[in-house]
Amino acid sequence: MGCLIEKERITPEGYPLSLHALTAACNQTTARDPVTSYDEKVVEQGLDALREKKLATMVWGAGSRVQKFRHNLPDAYDLEPGEIAVLCVLMLRGRQTPGELRTRTERMNAFANTQEVEACLQKLMEGSDPLVRILPHSPGQKERRYVQLLSGEPAAEEAGAPVSSVASEPVTGAGAPVTQKSRMDLMEAEVSALKGEIAALREEFAGFRKQFE
Repeated sequence: MGCLIEKERITPEGYPLSLHALTAACNQTTARDPVTSYDEKVVEQGLDALREKKLATMVWGAGSRVQKFRHNLPDAYDLEPGEIAVLCVLMLRGRQTPGELRTRTERMNAFANTQEVEACLQKLMEGSDPLVRILPHSPGQKERRYVQLLSGEPAAEEAGAPVSSVASEPVTGAGAPVTQKSRMDLMEAEVSALKGEIAALREEFAGFRKQFE
């Protein structure tokens, strides 16, 4: 779904997508988190699931014998262009801050500021069937992050839920011991968070420079 939306907005001349083109889009090594390596069979199964939910349709291009596919997200949900852009980037790149979303949705929808992104996220979190939710703080991260719920609740590691590194060890005192492994896990999480913040700052700076080129 995310790839179909992305290609519709950024490269409309190549949309709808063939199965081969959609597989290549899913397996891009840039602007993806996580980077995947799906074969066409897996992508076709995903398309079948979307079609069952009326979220995708197979079409035939004029004079073409190749089956192509497009998404039906606006038919299923009453969404503004900015909301669709935010959902798309959350599907393709996982949990993100409002600042990261503003930078990464620029080619699909230009938000004037981070506050506009936050207002968009708030709308997506409303109602009895929200499409987005905010995550609890993760170790080493100052800003709150958001995830999309179109594909269901995020896995524990994506949601930032702590995973105990000493769960299988016996507890002999008032609490579980802090092991070397748990310290390493915490350090790795903090380093990963810092790398993410640096990458986001670089993207924001690049977007800022473009305004003056």
